[in-house]
Amino acid sequence: MKFATLATSLAVTFALSLSGAASAQTVLKVGSTPTGSPFTFLDTKTNTIDGVMVDIVNAVAKESGFGVQIEPMQFSALISSLTSKRIDLISAAMFITPTRQEVVDFSLPIYSYGEGVVVLKQDTVAYQSFADLKGKRVGVQVGTAFVDPLQKSGLFSEVKLYETTSDLMRDANAGRIDAGVLDYPIAAFAVAKGQFPNLRMVTSFKPTMVNSIGMATRKGDTELMGKVNAAVTKLKANGAIDAILKKWGL
Repeated sequence: MKFATLATSLAVTFALSLSGAASAQTVLKVGSTPTGSPFTFLDTKTNTIDGVMVDIVNAVAKESGFGVQIEPMQFSALISSLTSKRIDLISAAMFITPTRQEVVDFSLPIYSYGEGVVVLKQDTVAYQSFADLKGKRVGVQVGTAFVDPLQKSGLFSEVKLYETTSDLMRDANAGRIDAGVLDYPIAAFAVAKGQFPNLRMVTSFKPTMVNSIGMATRKGDTELMGKVNAAVTKLKANGAIDAILKKWGL
């Protein structure tokens, strides 16, 4: 009788320990932006962040055995939030650049593209380069890889900075700037959805800042980066990342 009671007690203890282990899954805080469709954006129906990079980080988390808590923030705050340990991972439309690699570590590339240009529909000029926009008022988002090249070019009468792509495109739509320069897929998605009815994509423009986006971890966090890269490699090989990109029209 005593043996049976002891065995039962041990079984219950073991089951509870397994339950505790399962519930103790590491949950990582992931920084994403509420503006940046189709990569990351606020779904107003669910009041949650959705998009390509949310789907991908969730797929990576499932492969790697950790949970995800999406933390919405402005693009310009992502890296400082990561380095100050307010978040553990960045999953957004962030280019892998040498300057950023000095501060954070990036995963394997996820997707590549360049800058896009939007102008008012009544502006029918077939702009091909920034030189063609000389003297114009252009807008660009703070923290993006496009800021320095535009400011240093000396081509424009004004380079106006915006916290979000929505603010940038809203001003372009209202004619308060002559052109908006931003991630091509983000601009094309918004224009195609009719979110800014006065704007058109400059399809003749040839991007010069083509780069790849990836997820970012704190510098030297080799354990987490190893898990992320292993998952990305597997998800690329089995077609899961391609399926996510296709789902969002990329």
